Amino acid sequence: MKIFSLAYPAVTLMLAGCASFTPDGGLAPVNELLGQRISQSVQRDAADTASRQAQLATLLAQPLSADNAVRIALLNNKALQAALAELGVSEADLIQAGTMPNPRFSFGRLSGDSGVEIDRAVLFDLGALLTMPMRKAIEERRFQQVQLQTALQVVRLATDTRRAYFDAVAARQTVAYMEQVGQATQASAELAQRMARAGNWSKLDEAREQVFHAEVTAQVLRADHNATAARESLVRLLGLSDEHSTLKLPERLPDLPSQVQPVTDIETKALAQRLDVQAAKLETEATAKNLGLIRSTRFVNVLEAGYQNKSATGSSIADGYQVELSLPLFDWGSARNRRAEAIYMRSLQRTASVAVQARSEVRESYSAYRANFTIAHRYHDQIVPLRKRVSEEVLLRYNGMLASVFELLTDARAQIISINATIEAQRDFWIAESELQFALHGGSRSGFVSSLREPAGKLPAADSGAH
Repeated sequence: MKIFSLAYPAVTLMLAGCASFTPDGGLAPVNELLGQRISQSVQRDAADTASRQAQLATLLAQPLSADNAVRIALLNNKALQAALAELGVSEADLIQAGTMPNPRFSFGRLSGDSGVEIDRAVLFDLGALLTMPMRKAIEERRFQQVQLQTALQVVRLATDTRRAYFDAVAARQTVAYMEQVGQATQASAELAQRMARAGNWSKLDEAREQVFHAEVTAQVLRADHNATAARESLVRLLGLSDEHSTLKLPERLPDLPSQVQPVTDIETKALAQRLDVQAAKLETEATAKNLGLIRSTRFVNVLEAGYQNKSATGSSIADGYQVELSLPLFDWGSARNRRAEAIYMRSLQRTASVAVQARSEVRESYSAYRANFTIAHRYHDQIVPLRKRVSEEVLLRYNGMLASVFELLTDARAQIISINATIEAQRDFWIAESELQFALHGGSRSGFVSSLREPAGKLPAADSGAH
């Protein structure tokens, strides 16, 4: 027992030396995963606030791009910093699993007519020492799972930021165009009023132009609010405060690519690359390891041994040892074992469910990506040029006195609708592209919805019976 009492501190020191915190708090594997997916990295909220403010000032001093918007979000979003703090919690659990429990010391003293009797004992948890490798392996897998979940949150934040960025730029572009439309309709309404006074237009024709101008004015107000809401949504994701809330957004969306991005074996790639699938697999493995630990400690879950001595008045010191063992008389561990098996089956079915959902979502995302690409190019390459040609022909006919001013105004209304639909189609393509990357590399969204949408906020169509 003396040899055991001397060997235990050496073993404890050795184990304590092996269990140490990583310098970056477990961020290196997270950044490696992010580099393979979004080509960016994250860092904890630096103590050097001046350095972070300087980086923000540099990025905000120029017109904001989608990539720079993501950089600002990864640097400044406080919800992301809270998620990174979860890594520290999980790493602490891992270190705790690799650390031996403290020894227990007991002391007893009895006095009576015959003298004083003293009992001393030092107890060590041998059960914890024997199961330490298994418990540490479980926590290592849990730590890896938290790292995957953290990377997933970062990828989701990057996708949300890109989506908000394209929404904000498109809304700004729509406002600029609608303001021009508002000026044009105001001129047409004034023209209608003058022609009605001169007797060239009826009261019905004048009223139609006036109501069209009023409706366009309402659309301008709505577009302006939508631009403000989209901008504020982006500001929240970027984590900007009041002094940094002024963003320099570009005047228009990026140009469309010349061809659709070819993606082969998208389901296989999704199952191999998606972070939620990898996290689900790790959870199942950790649960299986935990099941093995419970089975191995089913009958012996408390085992302590230690050195003990006893001294009494008039007697020499007696040395010995003490063993404490929990006897399985009432609880044979069957309930714990059955519970662990049920948890493992639940984890296994969840992993299968995540895989099924991943394959479905990536198919839907790729379909939305291709459809939005085709729609955006159809507006850009065909509809808008044709609308322009029609407008030029109507203008030529009007100049040649072959068409009336009514045809000219009706054509202008149709062109307004086409331009707005073109902006929305271009926005939806870039959003669909971001969602496809998230479906391939990230994970599932609650209430996942395809980004293939009907053009919203259409202007009122020209009255078919106007003239």
